[in-house]
Order: sequence, then structure tokens, then C-alpha cells
Amino acid sequence: MQVEDSFGHHISYLRISVTDRCNERCAYCMPNEFQEWLPRDGIMTYEEILRVVRIAADLGVTKIRVTGGEPLTRRDVIPFIKRLSKIEGIQDLGISTNGTLLSNRVEGYDTAAQALSKAGVRTINVSLDTLDESTYVAITGRPYLNRVIEGIDHSLDAGFERVKINSVLMRGRSEDEILELVDFSHKRNLLLRFIEMMPVSSNDVLKDSNFLPCGEVIKSLSDTFGRLQSRSDYKTNGPASYYMIPGRDQLIGFIGAMTKFHFCESCNKLRLTCDGKLRPCLGSHLEFDLLSEIRCGASDERIANFIRGVVAKKPKEHDFLSNYQPGRKMIAIGG
Repeated sequence: MQVEDSFGHHISYLRISVTDRCNERCAYCMPNEFQEWLPRDGIMTYEEILRVVRIAADLGVTKIRVTGGEPLTRRDVIPFIKRLSKIEGIQDLGISTNGTLLSNRVEGYDTAAQALSKAGVRTINVSLDTLDESTYVAITGRPYLNRVIEGIDHSLDAGFERVKINSVLMRGRSEDEILELVDFSHKRNLLLRFIEMMPVSSNDVLKDSNFLPCGEVIKSLSDTFGRLQSRSDYKTNGPASYYMIPGRDQLIGFIGAMTKFHFCESCNKLRLTCDGKLRPCLGSHLEFDLLSEIRCGASDERIANFIRGVVAKKPKEHDFLSNYQPGRKMIAIGG
């Protein structure tokens, strides 16, 4: 039986963070004041996550995205993902990654990308904000750009239905990168999405010196290629708006949480953090401790009712424009 929120949205999408650990240090995800990782005994076990997904699938969830931190840093994550893909009712399984570990060998496979594809992952999103080595180090704190590009190329060979690039827009850094990223994605048949920064971890991202709106990028690309053609008919399970570049068969996505007026109008997702908090909205401080319920012996029916209760509290829209004060860091919530 499908569950819907107070505004008539069917909740069919669950984003699951499996770890807060990461091998990079992107400032918008893990600010300098970040202190320590979550304790290991406070992280959901794979069995606990699988149980939640089975129950969520019975409530109408059909799409899962595995996130982190960097999900590939967690031990045995690929066998877990294979089990996840076999849960009845789950039709679409994706993963979001920084791409640095996709080329690593995995037992039985030449690369982690190949192993993920064989495990049932249909779509893979790779974070890539720049193609300049020094800028990459400045953003991530690590010299891993070549690893990421190699991982993207291995992903293209692995058989995923779609390989996407997520690029966070940062004033002073992104302006000179946009055309290079567009051309890079076009040559490799990647679906590129530009993402506005959100004040999840820090309000500093909204300062004029840091924030770059999607509209400015659309104008810049239109000045170069001609007016971008809106593709409102191109639908995914996410909030991106898509445009076609005239004269070339290339879609570009824009995720404008801060500037798109109706950004939340079709939201169909919940987030499960690695420490077992169920969040109805990224841009809200609302979160509910599902892991405590599980470890106190809650029945499947009780967990299902817990999920229904969280869905009922899902807000109409995010609070990012209403004096939002950052709480948990993005790396702890899940990308």
C-alpha cells in the first residue's frame, strides 16, 4: 500500500547513507570545524538497513539511492548492495560516489564500477566540480582528479543505464569550469547536473562571494550555444530541471534548491542517515530516531507505522530560505 504525505505526494524514493566516512574533505560537505566520525556502534548494520528497506518497499518505496560519506569506503558494501537489489518491490537502485574508488579491483571483478553494475546498480552519480587539478585539490583537499576521471571511464564501460555527473556551483571557482565540464560530459555521453549550494553545513555558502545560482549558468550557456531549450517532458525521480543545448544532443540538469520557486512541489523522498535517523526533508531539522526503535525490538508493523508517522510530518517545502540554521553536517546526513 503506497504511503503519501499531507500534500498528496506518493513517497517512493529512499536515500540511504551507509557511512559518514569519506576519503575527501570537500568544504561544503565537511567544514573545517568538523570534529569526529560517528561511533561505529551507532551506525546501522546492513541487516538493519535491509529490514527497513523491505518494510519501506511494502509501503510503496520503489527507488533506493545509496550514499555517504563515500559509500565505497564501507567494508562489504557491494555484497550489501547486491542483497538490496533483490528486495521485492525495489525497481531502481542507484549510488552516489566521489568516484575515487571506482577503479579499484574488487574480488571477482576488474573494477568496483563493474562489481556495482553486476550487483544491480542501474545509475551512478559521480561528484566532479572541476577538471583542473589545482582547483580539485583546493575543493576536496586531495589530489585525486585523475582517479575520478578513470573511475568515470570505467563506469561507462561497466554497463550502467546512466552515468551522471553532479557538479556543485561555487562562485569564484565554477565560472571557468562550466564549458569544460559541458564538453567533457558531451564527449563521454554523461548526464551533467549543476547543483546550487545549500546551507546544510554552513550559511557561508549563501554569501554573494560563494553562491552561484543556476540561472546565471543557464544564461552563460545560452550566450555560448544559443538559448537553452527547456525539457519539462524529461522526468526523473529528483528535482532537477533539464535543458537541451541547441545544435547538439546534450541534456543538462540544474538543481536549484535556493532559486527554483517550486523546487519542492513534487518531492517524493525520505532520507535514512547512517546512524538510523529518518528525515522527511533535507532542508529541515526534523529527524526521527528509527534505529532506537529497531534496537528496542520494534515489530515490522511498528516500524511501518513509524515510517508512516514521519511521512505525515513531511513539510510542504524546505526551510533554507527561512533563517535556516545549520545543524548536522552534510556528511552525517548523507548526500
